[in-house]
Amino acid sequence: MNKYFMTDKPRYHLVDSMRGFALINMIAYHLIYDILVIFCLNSSWCFQPLTIVWERFICISFILISGIAFNFSDNGYKNGIVLNLLGFAITAVTALILPEQAVWFGILNFLGCAVILLQTGKPYIKKINPVFGLAVSVILFALTYGIPQKYIGIFTLKLLDLPDTMYSFKCLSFLGFKSADFHSSDYFPIIPWIFMFAVGYFVWRLIEILHVKQFFMLKIPVLNTMGRYSLWIYLLHQPLIMGILMIIMRK
Repeated sequence: MNKYFMTDKPRYHLVDSMRGFALINMIAYHLIYDILVIFCLNSSWCFQPLTIVWERFICISFILISGIAFNFSDNGYKNGIVLNLLGFAITAVTALILPEQAVWFGILNFLGCAVILLQTGKPYIKKINPVFGLAVSVILFALTYGIPQKYIGIFTLKLLDLPDTMYSFKCLSFLGFKSADFHSSDYFPIIPWIFMFAVGYFVWRLIEILHVKQFFMLKIPVLNTMGRYSLWIYLLHQPLIMGILMIIMRK
């Protein structure tokens, strides 16, 4: 999600700029969400079709870009541990301050686990043909997209219902088998999102084979800077937004 994925290798600025664009979308989404949902002005907003599409676009953008950036890192385990610790910190703070909006296994915990998992399998994964790996990852993401909603299908097209017994244990919710008593305001289970992370990894492998990496040296002002400091922006934007809104709403 940020510089933790980068090393002393050449900096592909366009990847940072893409991340910066995703950040702008995320900040705008959270601003509107906080105003309409948390302050109860229109709690149904997040269930509108366009809102759902926008939210999915933001999620896919971040995870796809993080999968791309994984190619640039030689410190997967360290990065994964750091991201998980930050994710646990967010869980602790939200559970204490805003328990009804607590974050359990949010985006940072997912990314931390994804980095560790791919780092563990990297000696084998890097041997996979990028085209084949990309195709399989997309297919698996589509087929498992509905697992948190108890079905196997093609994205939202349900093909097979899964038994309730697979969703009886709260401790398995982080894998994607979301129990009825599990609630989180930001939830990214391993399944299906690990496959979107893998899509990003193989996309860059394909870019390397096609010899078009030079196009990613393009730097877009502002977006590039935001992308380079995305982790700090992610950590700070919600407290700042909520603080400002609380001051405004009290007037």
